[in-house]
Amino acid sequence: MKRLTKVFILLVLALGIGFGANAQGQKIGYVDSQTIIDMMPESAKIQQDLQAYYGELQAQLQAMAVEYQNKMREYEANSATWPNIARQTKEKEILDLQSRIQDFQANAETDFAAKQDELSKPMLDKIKKAIDDVVKEKGMAYVFEKTVILSIGDSAIDITADVKKKLGL
Repeated sequence: MKRLTKVFILLVLALGIGFGANAQGQKIGYVDSQTIIDMMPESAKIQQDLQAYYGELQAQLQAMAVEYQNKMREYEANSATWPNIARQTKEKEILDLQSRIQDFQANAETDFAAKQDELSKPMLDKIKKAIDDVVKEKGMAYVFEKTVILSIGDSAIDITADVKKKLGL
């Protein structure tokens, strides 16, 4: 969920910065999006789905690793008795499998991140809309993510509770 929070922080910062350059006399607020994300009913389902997807990727990788180990055992046990062409063919098969495993690992990371984005987008859009609504209702100029603010003054407004209420949390 940390990656999800980073993506959401960027969305909130973009929202906050997009309201104008002059903050004098304007309302400035902040929101704790991680608290909201953690409370969203969709969050648990997203985590379950991501864990299941991760398990599928791990199972595929494990199957490839078993295949690799079996080929290596077969090669080590029999290569001394094989003719040169057979040994070269098996070596090529093993190297190709190693390459496929490495490619799979690299692609799995990218696929997992894409799956996380795909599953999280509807929830993040829903949260962003709630933030937008609260910002409009309160006439705020800027809203920042609480976790990236170095210091919060007394005049800053915490809209986390308002966003949670808007989302029915």
